[in-house]
Amino acid sequence: MRIQSNLGSDIAMAFDECVENPAQYDYAKLSCERTFRWLERCKAEHDRLNSLPDTVNPGQMLFGINQGATFADLRAWHMREIAKIDCDGFAIGGLAVGEPAEVMYEMIDVVEPHMPKEKPRYLMGVGTPSNIIEGVSRGVDFFDCVMPSRNGRHGKLFTWEGTVNILNEKYAADDRPISESCGCPVCRRFSRAYLRHLFKADEVLALRLAVLHNLYFYNELMTRIRQALDEGTFVDFRSRYSGHLEERA
Repeated sequence: MRIQSNLGSDIAMAFDECVENPAQYDYAKLSCERTFRWLERCKAEHDRLNSLPDTVNPGQMLFGINQGATFADLRAWHMREIAKIDCDGFAIGGLAVGEPAEVMYEMIDVVEPHMPKEKPRYLMGVGTPSNIIEGVSRGVDFFDCVMPSRNGRHGKLFTWEGTVNILNEKYAADDRPISESCGCPVCRRFSRAYLRHLFKADEVLALRLAVLHNLYFYNELMTRIRQALDEGTFVDFRSRYSGHLEERA
């Protein structure tokens, strides 16, 4: 808590234990109980640090983290318990660590009814564009993930038409942008062929441009999701794009 307070981040995360999947039930249960006790201590220390006159960010928020592996009863029990503590928001942790996507969605469905309606929900470490759309459909508000940057560095690019593996030979002489529907600086200025050439030549610029494109796409994805929610068209948006965005363009 002191380290996070000194950093002055907008949100501090409570200490938790993320058990492996699959996990032994008895260990996962003990881990949930331990994580709950840690949250109680983190909350007390966070309040104390925020009250100090020299605190970097006295308005720093604290989020508790739900755990429980893939056991529905543990997930629900743990969420009910941590919801009793006055945190500024709550996260769902311990998912997207190798379990099938449908199992992850099932766990979100189990946890969501027990999350305070008036506080933000954060799904940790997720994920693909479709994962984000499906998470939003289940009540999740925000996400974090290395996927746009990590995949970009390996030549996997996200577009509204599907994914592009820029290393493929078919792009060697392709003078089109990564996506003709994208307005990012990369798509406005460079071709698929040029970006592929940079990767093949081991130029670090390739990594920068690919990551820039993917981050732009993810930002646009979230903008469109918010717009669809505001306009009441999210059901149609989900039907159109969930799953499709992971297909090869």
